[in-house]
Amino acid sequence: MPSNILFAWGLAAGTVIVHAVGIALMLRVLHRRKSATRLWAISWRLAWVAVYLILLHLVEISFWAAFYLWQRCLPDLETALYFSAVTYATIGYGEVVLATPWRLLAPIEGLTGILMCGLSTGLFFAMVNHIYQRTQTHIHDDREA
Repeated sequence: MPSNILFAWGLAAGTVIVHAVGIALMLRVLHRRKSATRLWAISWRLAWVAVYLILLHLVEISFWAAFYLWQRCLPDLETALYFSAVTYATIGYGEVVLATPWRLLAPIEGLTGILMCGLSTGLFFAMVNHIYQRTQTHIHDDREA
């Protein structure tokens, strides 16, 4: 049981690292691109970021699922991915559960998922705020010209 908790904390830390690296790479790419001020460009950028963040979460879900398969907690890849996804997203349908020695991993994955989704939401909000601020500056500069 104590080793299972250590595995859970390691998985949580790995998830945070994957998310942090993924966000850092995304911000690097966005920093190199020209600022979006037109409606189409803003919409495209936000859609791209949303898809990127979803893919990042899917990588993290797969990270947990791979562990469940490795430890034979779940019978196959589909079940492991499904369980991990509904746990990470805190949906928790409950038709698939982990065996008794591994049950404590599920709440830790759920809490980790909440944190990572919250981080993604905060990032997305910061991007919208940044775009709004730049758009307002752009409109203000156009009026003065």
